[in-house]
Amino acid sequence: MATIISQSELVRKAAAYITEERAQDPKKDLSKLLDDAGMRFNLTPLDAAALERIFREEPDKK
Repeated sequence: MATIISQSELVRKAAAYITEERAQDPKKDLSKLLDDAGMRFNLTPLDAAALERIFREEPDKK
């Protein structure tokens, strides 16, 4: 029987996945990671765009 996971939980898991992958290899292509996370966690286009915005703006804040 399948377990239903809320969309917000999927976005959190996708963000954690991207953060973990970048910690292991900071030179990893962010676009590929975003695509992988979108497919792996079945994100909507809107959720994927929000994640991209968050991760692309991250270096500017430091």
